[in-house]
Amino acid sequence: MGGMIIPSITLNDGTQMPQLGFGTWKLEQDQAYTSVRRAIEVGYRHIDTAAIYGNEVEVGKAVRDAVAAGDVTRDELFITTKLWNNQQHEPGVAFQQSLQRLGLDYIDLYLVHWPCPKQDQFVSAFEGIARIQGLGTVQSIGVCNFYAEVLRRIIAETGVVPAVNQIELHPGFPQLELQNLHRELGVVTQSWSPLGQGSLIDDPVVAGIAAAHRRTPAQVILRWHVQQDLVPLPKSGNDARIAENFNIFDFHLTQEDMVALTALDSGRVGPDPLEFPA
Repeated sequence: MGGMIIPSITLNDGTQMPQLGFGTWKLEQDQAYTSVRRAIEVGYRHIDTAAIYGNEVEVGKAVRDAVAAGDVTRDELFITTKLWNNQQHEPGVAFQQSLQRLGLDYIDLYLVHWPCPKQDQFVSAFEGIARIQGLGTVQSIGVCNFYAEVLRRIIAETGVVPAVNQIELHPGFPQLELQNLHRELGVVTQSWSPLGQGSLIDDPVVAGIAAAHRRTPAQVILRWHVQQDLVPLPKSGNDARIAENFNIFDFHLTQEDMVALTALDSGRVGPDPLEFPA
């Protein structure tokens, strides 16, 4: 069992969320199951999946088996899933389907996965998940990939401030303006592709900082997230890396390190929410 306790961040609805999550994008079938079991064993308590990942069944089974084995209690875990674009017109139906695939009584966080501005259903989709929130099957609600304009619009039109906006964020694409808006609104920033999908691991600046701290490049980058009160969601199917990515709470980057990492301008690795899906 992992001995390290992960700090929590308090969401705007009062819920506590562990500040490091385990991402499951591109983990399929058996690998999704074994990786989630391994992550829980190492000490992760926050697991992030989505309908579109096609692995809710395996993620849910891993969670239930870990609870049954006494590795963890359900209350200690924070499970997130997401509403896919083709079901924005029926968020209630989509949610029940996710809950069923996961095989859980409730989930901790449900997110609108993309704003999809061209189909313009994101306001009603978010309103729909806000209605589910009072029913006891979902604790907190939020969004992913929302940029300033659509974020302000859902708040203005529904009167509900999302607890979380999960966005692409890493050194080189630090999204400082959006981070500032989130702070102003009381929205927690979660980082997907926190390592830039691996593109930053070989960067000489990262390597230099890692050597100075006797840490790996991945640990240094994840620490950069944590020191800004971001919530990174690293994904790995490799046992050693799952453990390595978790082990980031016993060292501190200097202000110089932080500035140098934020200055790594590599740009987006994922789709632009203004354009996606085309």
